[in-house]
Amino acid sequence: MRLSSFLSLSFGALALASPASNHVIHEKRDAVPADWSRSVKLRSDAILPVRIALAQRNLDKGDDFLMEVSHPESDKFGKHWTAKEVAEMFAPSEETVNSVKDWLSDSGIPSDRIRLSQGLNWIHFDASVAEAEKLFKTEYYVYEHATGQPHVACEEYSLPSHLRKHIDFVSPTVHFDAKLRRRDENELQKRQKSAEGKNVVPGTAKSISKPGSGSLPKLGASIDIFGILEELSNCDKYITPDCLRALYLFPPNLFANPKNSYGIVEYSPQAYLQGDLDLFFRNFSKPLVGQSPILNSIDGGYAQTTNQSFEYNGESDLDLEYAMSLVYPQKVTLYQVGDPVESGSFNNFLDAIDGSYCTYEGGDDYTQDAAYPDPYPGGYKGPENCGGFSATKVISTSYGYNEADLTPFYEQRQCNEYLKLGLQGVTILYSSGDYGVAGNGGQCIDPTTGEYNDGSSGLFNPSFPGTCPYVTSVGATQVNPGASVFQPESAAEQVIYSGGGFSNVFPLPSYQAAAVGAYFANHNPPYGADRYNNSRTTRGYPDVSANGVNYVIAIDGGFNLVFGTSASSPTFGSIITLINEARLNVGKGPVGFLNPTLYAHPQVLNDITSGGNQGCGTPGFTAVSGWDPVTGLGTPNYPKLLALYLSLP
Repeated sequence: MRLSSFLSLSFGALALASPASNHVIHEKRDAVPADWSRSVKLRSDAILPVRIALAQRNLDKGDDFLMEVSHPESDKFGKHWTAKEVAEMFAPSEETVNSVKDWLSDSGIPSDRIRLSQGLNWIHFDASVAEAEKLFKTEYYVYEHATGQPHVACEEYSLPSHLRKHIDFVSPTVHFDAKLRRRDENELQKRQKSAEGKNVVPGTAKSISKPGSGSLPKLGASIDIFGILEELSNCDKYITPDCLRALYLFPPNLFANPKNSYGIVEYSPQAYLQGDLDLFFRNFSKPLVGQSPILNSIDGGYAQTTNQSFEYNGESDLDLEYAMSLVYPQKVTLYQVGDPVESGSFNNFLDAIDGSYCTYEGGDDYTQDAAYPDPYPGGYKGPENCGGFSATKVISTSYGYNEADLTPFYEQRQCNEYLKLGLQGVTILYSSGDYGVAGNGGQCIDPTTGEYNDGSSGLFNPSFPGTCPYVTSVGATQVNPGASVFQPESAAEQVIYSGGGFSNVFPLPSYQAAAVGAYFANHNPPYGADRYNNSRTTRGYPDVSANGVNYVIAIDGGFNLVFGTSASSPTFGSIITLINEARLNVGKGPVGFLNPTLYAHPQVLNDITSGGNQGCGTPGFTAVSGWDPVTGLGTPNYPKLLALYLSLP
């Protein structure tokens, strides 16, 4: 969805005839936003920094482009694009750029004032108020917020009719997106809605890492490490790196190809403790003692040690202890996002690895994403990171939202970025959630009010980004009590339940259509539309799964068991990193976007056929033969995955 069409929902009618014969109204506000009031007319000689967002090309073809490089039957499989090629393909056309530039020049804006952004999607120039009012057939005023902060805006503006298809929007105009230095997010108006009709709460997107967040792993019992080391017979009670190697038949890594890379994303204040890493490594991966991940500090992120407890260290310790152990001697890159004061969102991370994303489709949402320099005391005062960090070949993230936490536009904009990363050969993995068909914290959606309830009833609550069709969503399994690692696993049903279900935002992707069709034909769930989106036309998740129960981790100087798809995602990512290692060693490229190949060859995964993912007062869905919305296609089988991917170009 393009921004201009999205804004029409909020700003009223577009493209109305204006008094100027060749101009039409492009955007118009029906009312001034809450807490703002119009003050004085802006002086005509004041200078405005004008930005014109140019219409993107070829987004409607993006899915086809991605399938070309990701589907195993494509003759272009593995021929991933460069970042430059991606930017150029989706950048505005030469016709768009020239048409807008010509109009500005013909209207009296000198060419030496006009600049095209590095990302090719913005035109910048400074103009007096008088010039801007003439260009856009509008009037500029100073508006004042209740906090006292001023902002320049207008209530409508027009463009030449032949340019409407070339321009998404113009700033400053009707957009009240000034980043208030002392905003109170609890008092912001909750006008935007999720696809389920739930009010979207400001600040949710950057709150994923706060202690108590439902997407963080779940703490189990403290344990005595002695007596369980390297004993596979105890894997039904204690999962260690060797248990995972035995479960999924992959050996310790022997080499580190310099072209290979694996990234783990963490959001402050979540941070690892070096002492915990070393304690774990001394017991399970001795060569790693004293080693740390490669730190990529985004927006002031660092491994804080002020707060030390499971609520602050559990996620990062878990992710890094297992990722580093399973891919050693391959180094692991840690993307630490946001300072501990304001933290960050997935968008803040994406901004840092793709500078063009900072402004794409209007840029980040100031009500959801962190703003840097941090306006709060003690925060990071440096500039926001827009570009400057490269994407590793595999990126695992153990955090997630509910779809209902965010607007469809916010989610679609972000999902398109995962598409672009897939085109470049990057594998994106997200955990699917720990509350079965319920959302983070076990919340379900009241069918009458659209708001969250206590989770005992109501609509199923799917997760995001797991429902984005361009990521690989990872659910959770367990070794059954009393079973060995050589027996089939089941869906996780100890402490956690594997997140799964069907999207309310994203349509069914082509690569998944046959698997979802077979699921409904052979195992139709006993629920109606009063429980979930049963249209059979939307994206199902998860795609795959891996063990997420009874992980042994070193945490705050001791050992504990933890549970969560937070463990499943970095484990699956480790296996894909070793597959990339093997391909790179024979001169091939990384595997990139996994889903088309895995759905075309489900036999390379261990099908999970028992267990369920209860929630919302129901048993949830059930793991069955073939794909299901509990464990996806199943868990990895390293030898089969290796043989398949080595057979591909």
